[in-house]
Amino acid sequence: MNINMLQTLDNIPFPIVVTKRDYSIKYYNSLFHEQISDVETGVDVRQLFDEWEDKEKNLVSVTFHEAQYLLIYNYRAYESQELIFFILADGLYIKLLQEKINELDKLNEELDAIIDNSYDAIYITDREGTTLRTNSAIERITGIPKHYYIGKKVDSLIKRGILGESVTFKVLKQGKTVSQIQNKLAGKEILMTGTPIFNKEGEIEKVITNIRDLSELNALHHELKKTLELNNQYRKELERLKSKTRQDPDVIVESKRMLDIYDMADRIADFDATVLILGETGVGKDILARHIYRSSQRHGKGKFVKINCGAIPYDLLESELFGYEAGAFTGANQAGKQGLFELADKGVLFLDEIGELPLALQVKLLRVLQEKQIQRIGGIKPKKIDVRLVAATNRDLKEMVKKGEFREDLFYRLNVIPIFVPPLRERKEDILPLVQYFLKTFNEKYRISKEFDRNLKEFFYHYDWPGNVRELSNLIERLVLTVPSKVVTVHDLPTEYHPYNEAKSSEHDRDNNDQAMGNDQGQTSLSTLTLKEAIENAERRLLTFAVQQYNSTYKIAEKLGTSQATIVRKLKKYNLTTLN
Repeated sequence: MNINMLQTLDNIPFPIVVTKRDYSIKYYNSLFHEQISDVETGVDVRQLFDEWEDKEKNLVSVTFHEAQYLLIYNYRAYESQELIFFILADGLYIKLLQEKINELDKLNEELDAIIDNSYDAIYITDREGTTLRTNSAIERITGIPKHYYIGKKVDSLIKRGILGESVTFKVLKQGKTVSQIQNKLAGKEILMTGTPIFNKEGEIEKVITNIRDLSELNALHHELKKTLELNNQYRKELERLKSKTRQDPDVIVESKRMLDIYDMADRIADFDATVLILGETGVGKDILARHIYRSSQRHGKGKFVKINCGAIPYDLLESELFGYEAGAFTGANQAGKQGLFELADKGVLFLDEIGELPLALQVKLLRVLQEKQIQRIGGIKPKKIDVRLVAATNRDLKEMVKKGEFREDLFYRLNVIPIFVPPLRERKEDILPLVQYFLKTFNEKYRISKEFDRNLKEFFYHYDWPGNVRELSNLIERLVLTVPSKVVTVHDLPTEYHPYNEAKSSEHDRDNNDQAMGNDQGQTSLSTLTLKEAIENAERRLLTFAVQQYNSTYKIAEKLGTSQATIVRKLKKYNLTTLN
């Protein structure tokens, strides 16, 4: 007989006998033997009693030597076989015992449900490593039905390759909770945590192992990490856009090229490397330079100081940049004067039109960039300065270097971070937002209320703007101030813009005639169309051409990348037909 079972039964404080499904006795405890001395293993338990009568569920009435007893019984799985546990009692005690067992049954059912519905696999073994119980999750993780494991020893399962390593024996050996990661179980990464269950004597009685599929968790963790990184990027982008809006409400950019430029400007704003801004006259180089200052940590610590190197004579330019001491030359201020480098200390000095800087001053500027200090005219002591230099020009400095008009060493000092600002004609997405901005600005400035009609906005969009943003701003201010009517039209443009406007109108007419494909409605002037009408005209012409080419709604749908149902509906709308 199983010694563990006998010890367990003897610890129960009432007579108990255990049988197989056929009622043959397998185990019994000493209290039952005291009551029924004729008990033997293998005997049919019903033969021990004079009378045997099944009562209500799980209850039998028996008579032994004219004494009345009740047997309460319950089915339990043990060592891969089903056994019946009979408890011998009488009267009130058996009733109380029945209630307690019913309560235990209910708790056991709840425990069964909890264990079986656990997402992680739960694997219970005894001290010998024999599997007592597992749950349905083991099937999902290993692909093997849970009933296969019951009654089998862990070392046997390992030898068969069903399990890799087992934490059960490590727990039994170390006497404490053990965790390990296993990569061999059904090709998955598994986390196994074994926990010992001790009896009253401090001996390990069972080992409960929790098995978790880490491959799914790793995938979720990876997705979460990607989501968090993306969220962080969005947050930074949002902060950048908020910061840009807050710091530079006058920066109007919509085109991708300009957005990329201002994005780079934000990224390099806090680094003190020299920036060289290149581009045609009027593209907004000074606006970008000021934005770099406002986006940097220097904003608020020092000033943004601007000087146009081509607008000041050489003699004055040197004193403007570097300042002078008292009495340095005739007519000099008796107290001396700060130069712009000193004025921009802790801030940014913007040298516009740097290509106009005389060669002699280029040497002094190079020294300032190298030594981070300046010396006033007439001074004898150099003075340290902390200035970020931003330069700009519309000239080709490389070509000037080749011609000897600009120092090569200064060019490379300035060209640390070059930024080319494209002309307005190459970033047309910015034109209409700028038009709206300037119109609003001048309306507010002059306290009037002017509007631009659609044709005028069309002109703004298609014009090449050789003077770029500055020309656009000047023209809008001129129209706002000089046109008497509230709504400004294309006919109100100054004379110098009329030939261009007429040429563009003729070009539009020719394009419409070329694309009509035999449909008279396609020749409608753009100036008389709404956006919806223009879209419908284009759609009608495209479908007319498609019908002539393919004459099959399925083929047309395939070529135009849409559904056959959509093609049928559109053809009906425009009174177009095909053979099928």
